[in-house]
Amino acid sequence: MSKQELVVLGQDADECCPALLTAPLDAGQADVLAKVFKALGDPVRLRLLSMIASRAGGEICVCDLTPAFDLSQPTISHHLKLLKQAGLIDSERRGTWVYYRLLPEMTDRLAAILTRPDGQPPAGTATAHATAETAS
Repeated sequence: MSKQELVVLGQDADECCPALLTAPLDAGQADVLAKVFKALGDPVRLRLLSMIASRAGGEICVCDLTPAFDLSQPTISHHLKLLKQAGLIDSERRGTWVYYRLLPEMTDRLAAILTRPDGQPPAGTATAHATAETAS
């Protein structure tokens, strides 16, 4: 398991990434985004993020997250730590419990990065159509 620390996106306005379908990412932007997507690349972390994001009231106690998995509490805490380091969630300690909430700024940013601009056809549509016409 890697011990490298994830950089939180959104801490600096200069880190804003263009949409992937409108302009190429530079190496720094790709590196930062890859770390966020890596945090999302685990089924347990994806489920945790979904459970947090979909919770009525916008937050959930770790005591409600842990029973949903066949994993130890320290393992769940590790996954939550990685989501937090990636800037996807935040937490607040209240007594002995920690409550987690989604950081919608990050999910909105990821959605914007992956969204095709209005009016732009899906990539490959014109090429696939032209290829089909020449083949017939």
